[in-house]
Amino acid sequence: MPHPSQHRYGMTLPVPAPLGEHPAIARRLTEAGYTDIWSIEVDGLDGFTPLALAATGAPGAHLGTAIVSPFTRGPALLAMTAASLAELAPGRFHLGLGAASRPIVHNWNGAAYDKPYQRVRDTVRFLRAALAGERVAERYETFEVQGFRLTRPPQSPPPIYLAALREGMLRLAGREADGAILNWLSADDVAKVAPYVHEGGPGKEIVCRMFVCPTGDADAARAAFRRMVTFYLNVPGYAAYQRWLGRADQLQPMWDAWARGDRREALAAVPDVLIDDLLVHGTPDQCRAHIQRYVAYGVTVPVVMLVDAGDGADPVEQALSLAPVEKPARQIPGAGTELVGEH
Repeated sequence: MPHPSQHRYGMTLPVPAPLGEHPAIARRLTEAGYTDIWSIEVDGLDGFTPLALAATGAPGAHLGTAIVSPFTRGPALLAMTAASLAELAPGRFHLGLGAASRPIVHNWNGAAYDKPYQRVRDTVRFLRAALAGERVAERYETFEVQGFRLTRPPQSPPPIYLAALREGMLRLAGREADGAILNWLSADDVAKVAPYVHEGGPGKEIVCRMFVCPTGDADAARAAFRRMVTFYLNVPGYAAYQRWLGRADQLQPMWDAWARGDRREALAAVPDVLIDDLLVHGTPDQCRAHIQRYVAYGVTVPVVMLVDAGDGADPVEQALSLAPVEKPARQIPGAGTELVGEH
């Protein structure tokens, strides 16, 4: 494990390897220097199972969901699942919640995507009480719970982080949660986004999932990420987020082509300058330097998500190549030799 004075540094699981191999993969990641393992839940594996496996292989790692949605699990089930992970990894599990999007909630899970801000807020309030072992009998704005109590509340309730895009959810993350989870933004954007979270008080974590493609083939990296841009940034919530961040002029040709149903033109309309803002790519050393820019602007837990350039590279080896590297000792004028790390 890395020196405790270093920043936390995370990797996203699962990777494209059999799930049964993930305990060993998690162990290799932590031995290489990763402090955190965070899951993702979209259309592949669920957000909790990979973390349970990682907990068995890497018993010292921080674990987190980024994110699970309160629309796709009932409040009591969400509390029970979080309590299970908190018991398995006491003091090391972090529950990341997010509203997700209409395609995930409505199109894929058959649930109404109504009042996402309020649903997330109400779920945080419920979970605070439930995970503390309280009996909950409450009518919230978006749901009602009648007499639920966890029979095995965790000794250490997990911190709760909220996936947040614009001002309202960012402020909620700082006010009622323990921090925010960010994605689809540049390092420079963090300076605009983080202050809204810190309005809620000191000590708030800023977790940021960043897309990383460790390859020297810039064209291949951009081509792979361009497909992700067209898939995600046409979702209304993400489109509004990019407008708020000031990218409307860069993205409008892509949005127009997508609205016409011309997927090929939409792909071609995504400019390289936007990709280079939102995608970390280059050699492993270049990628690490880019990730540190996010940290410099206020990210406390950078979390890598690998982007496949289509070159057949082993994702586990890629992850290991991106592991944090301590800076060597250097001589400070007027002082003794000091180990200078990424503090």
